[in-house]
Amino acid sequence: MLSFFQELPVPDEPVWLEPLQRVGLALTIGFLVGVERGWKQRDDGDGQRVAGIRTFALIGLLGGVCGLLLPTVGAAPVAAMALAFGAAFAAFQFRQAVKDGDNSVTSTVAGLLVFALGLYAVVGETVVAAAVAVAGTIVLAFKEGLHTWVRSITWKEMRSALLILAATCIGLPLMPEGAVDPWGAIEPRSLWWITILIASASFVGYVALRALGQRAGLMIGALAGAIVSSTVVTIDLGRRVRSAELDASSGAAAAALAAAVSLIRCGAVASLFSSAVAARLLPALTASAAVCLGCAWVLARPAASSVATAPYPAIKSPLDLWSVAKFAVVLVVLTIGANLISRGLGSYGFGVFAATAGLVDVDAVTLAVGRLTMSGLATEAAVGAILIGILANQVFKLAAVAFGGALGFSLRFGAVVTLASIAGAIAHALTPFVYSSLSMVR
Repeated sequence: MLSFFQELPVPDEPVWLEPLQRVGLALTIGFLVGVERGWKQRDDGDGQRVAGIRTFALIGLLGGVCGLLLPTVGAAPVAAMALAFGAAFAAFQFRQAVKDGDNSVTSTVAGLLVFALGLYAVVGETVVAAAVAVAGTIVLAFKEGLHTWVRSITWKEMRSALLILAATCIGLPLMPEGAVDPWGAIEPRSLWWITILIASASFVGYVALRALGQRAGLMIGALAGAIVSSTVVTIDLGRRVRSAELDASSGAAAAALAAAVSLIRCGAVASLFSSAVAARLLPALTASAAVCLGCAWVLARPAASSVATAPYPAIKSPLDLWSVAKFAVVLVVLTIGANLISRGLGSYGFGVFAATAGLVDVDAVTLAVGRLTMSGLATEAAVGAILIGILANQVFKLAAVAFGGALGFSLRFGAVVTLASIAGAIAHALTPFVYSSLSMVR
């Protein structure tokens, strides 16, 4: 019986179904934009609106009909219809603009866009047409928010965004692919891309801090700064505590939060290079990060001063080009050093390198080790080096703030580092047994 039904011929769809669906999409696109335009002009009386829901719906339908006629009449007549519509619509919009004293050309552009999308919905990809229509409607709807945002942008912020775009769209394609050094460690395109990511993270953190305001300024600032360097954030927090800008508990809470971000970021970077290394690191990093987050919550509870909610001043510029350039240079040097030491001294020398380089920047250590795993470095050696680098970095931060003289802050942050390190060590020691038990259960 089943084979009988499987052998039955499947009726073909009517030839008119797809064109009708596409014209329906063109009408829907016009209706969508028309709702937004009509809502903006809802207070105007009948006959005072040049283009509302019905007009834009008909514009979309007109574009769809032009798309249907294209295979039959050819491109020239359709182009003439498009020009005629554009001229007539622009003329009516101009007359309304003169009457209202409005210099905006938005509605004219919206009408032309609806016509073009209506035509494309018939002759092109329907998904693309629908997506562009939704995006255009969103832009139209958020007029006030976009204008407010533009008025609030400073020249430094604009310059930083343009520099990131230039580095991505102009600089990145010009970078040569592959290694350019005898050790196979320096790949300009990869290093440039990593530098762009770091710069973008710094810029996004700055924007988030401005957008969220002063209420959560300290914690948000610590989060944003830790995306670039938790070491810099921690040292700056110690300075602020020492100068009485912050109380010790608030500063330690923000430092613990930055440490958690650093651990999470380290795991994310490691996962880009090796899933085996990431799986081996995950328990230790998760346990340490959880302890840091718990300590941040405990320390932040009694910190209720007006200073604690002030904007975090560590990120003074939307994009610190000097810090980004230093990170790129450190990354190149550490990558070459990792190759040379690992080849010349073996695993022991590699551990020494990780401990030394971790004092500078644990992210660069993770990146250098991750790149070596792609060249055959053993998983256990890579995991051990990354953990050594993380521990060295935490000890360095603690030593730096202790040397700065902020005793209360140093004691609190020292307790956070100690508890997080113990939790990570226990989790790391238990990881083989846990994975072994899970494999036996399966």
